[in-house]
Amino acid sequence: MQAARFMVKGLVQGVFFRASARSEAVKLGLTGYAKNLPDGGVEVVAYGDAGAIEQLEAWLRHGPPGARVDEFYREPLGAHEALPDFAVR
Repeated sequence: MQAARFMVKGLVQGVFFRASARSEAVKLGLTGYAKNLPDGGVEVVAYGDAGAIEQLEAWLRHGPPGARVDEFYREPLGAHEALPDFAVR
């Protein structure tokens, strides 16, 4: 099972970014979480198929309508045991 951590900054809080990221991840069969950060960014950690993680990354680079992504960072986490679902924290 592959895993990656994404850090997204810009106008990403208050625009349903986490809920929309969860919806996209669930559609792709991924587990993990999305959470707001104190600096105004959003952290997304995804577990699952490498191709599905790539698709989620493509979505995260622009986010839902109303969002504006100014900074984007991906950290591969390698092989990990998946979480049981995709949570919004």
